[in-house]
Amino acid sequence: MSEPLLQVKGLKKYFPIKGGIRGKHIGDVKAVDDVSFELMEGETLGIVGESGCGKSTTGRAIMRLLEPTAGEVIFQGKNITKMHKEELRKARRDIQMVFQDPYASLNPRHNIQKILEEPLKVHGLGDEKERKAKVEKLLGIVGLSSYHAQRYPHQFSGGQRQRIGIARALMTNPKLIIADEPVSALDVSIQAQVLNLMKDLQQELRLTYIFIAHDLGVVRHISDRVGVMYLGKMVELAASEDVYDKPLHPYTQALLAAVPVPDPDFTRETALLKGDIPSPANPPSGCTFHTRCPFKMEACMSKKPVLVEVEPGHSVACHLYDADINNDNKN
Repeated sequence: MSEPLLQVKGLKKYFPIKGGIRGKHIGDVKAVDDVSFELMEGETLGIVGESGCGKSTTGRAIMRLLEPTAGEVIFQGKNITKMHKEELRKARRDIQMVFQDPYASLNPRHNIQKILEEPLKVHGLGDEKERKAKVEKLLGIVGLSSYHAQRYPHQFSGGQRQRIGIARALMTNPKLIIADEPVSALDVSIQAQVLNLMKDLQQELRLTYIFIAHDLGVVRHISDRVGVMYLGKMVELAASEDVYDKPLHPYTQALLAAVPVPDPDFTRETALLKGDIPSPANPPSGCTFHTRCPFKMEACMSKKPVLVEVEPGHSVACHLYDADINNDNKN
């Protein structure tokens, strides 16, 4: 069996909280708290969860756009978290990012030619003629024309700007693309175009994706596996069809129950969540979901669940599937 392209082990990202006149460290916002997963070449892993669950921070910490507090990120057998500045710059040739906001992620002062050439210049790839040819080629691949290279970002629609963002991510021929909510700012009709483009590019260029989103319908359309995050932790990880057809974690069940169905006669048992998401600066003890969980047990309030495989390829962090705890409750 081939080695994973990416291994994330115990990844943490804490943001310090400071208070008082001297700015004393009084706590941490635990944005990402012990996240682990693997990603095979050519695969798409979707990461979903409510706003503030830490999914975008996870993507940025993998690239070290945000410096991880702890944990390891192994890419192609090399530990990114231990790399020095020059090593990291070279590694980022193979890891690129598509950002959420196509309006803010493109420099308004530069034309598209200059924006797309920049990654090639940073990595010292090609001469002026070769860079220009590469820009024209990538614009064609994402469904734009060569004459668009002389235009500026404000002259494009949101969908066109996101296509430019995808083209920029592809300029260095990366192996892994981290897409941080790439369609959430777009109209529904444009979302489908961009998603289909990303799927076509994946097959054509053998790309590997981490696809971050809060829209479960979008993630289902593009992902091979789905990881569900809650309050900085991965609570469920499985093949896409398993997560949608047989969700195990109560939080995943509640998320899916909240997805609207375009059928006025459709009825289903809903698992509405009570209360608000607790603060990541002061997460609940034990299972962080126990304050909103309809199935909580005594153990949930004191013991942290661990993400374990309970069915082939299906992992969940929930005491409902812990045989020892359930046997104790029966006794």
